[in-house]
Amino acid sequence: MRAPIGHFDDVSPATERLDVLTRPVADAVRDWHGGVPAEQIVYVDTEPEWADTATFLEHYGPELLDRSANCVVVAGKRGGETTLAACVVLSATRVDVNGVVRRQLGARKASFASMDTATGETGMEYGGITPVGLPAHWPVLVDSAVVDLPYVLVGSGRRRGKLILPGKAFAELPNAVVLEGLGNA
Repeated sequence: MRAPIGHFDDVSPATERLDVLTRPVADAVRDWHGGVPAEQIVYVDTEPEWADTATFLEHYGPELLDRSANCVVVAGKRGGETTLAACVVLSATRVDVNGVVRRQLGARKASFASMDTATGETGMEYGGITPVGLPAHWPVLVDSAVVDLPYVLVGSGRRRGKLILPGKAFAELPNAVVLEGLGNA
């Protein structure tokens, strides 16, 4: 099998690699619903020490920069209440935490969640967090540029491996909200 984007040696449908995914990601792939069939979610094996975007691009090709997304966990605070959410933006952009995110969450203050919070609440490894398999009640804020791509490379829940999904699948994730300008260059 060939990946729809990039050049990877080990490529499989994610439905056949549930054993290498974290439990929340494996459960989400197993229970996948929506217009994009689960068989279109692809798992590619990658080296964990190359998981960070810049290093990843050095080893797997700079053309993936425009076809990959980062998923970051943010915390919005208002009146003593904290709302955790995920933001999915193209890898070449940064999340507009103090503008778009803060307004969307109705928060007085928004910031990136700590590593311990992000990994503890998601059950995923830092550097591999993916929007597939997040806690069901979390808002998943997705930049419209991600949805517009034919295929997008994103974390797999672990530092080893990535998922490739059709861009439109991100709009079908539970509690997904597609937003213009979530990611800034």
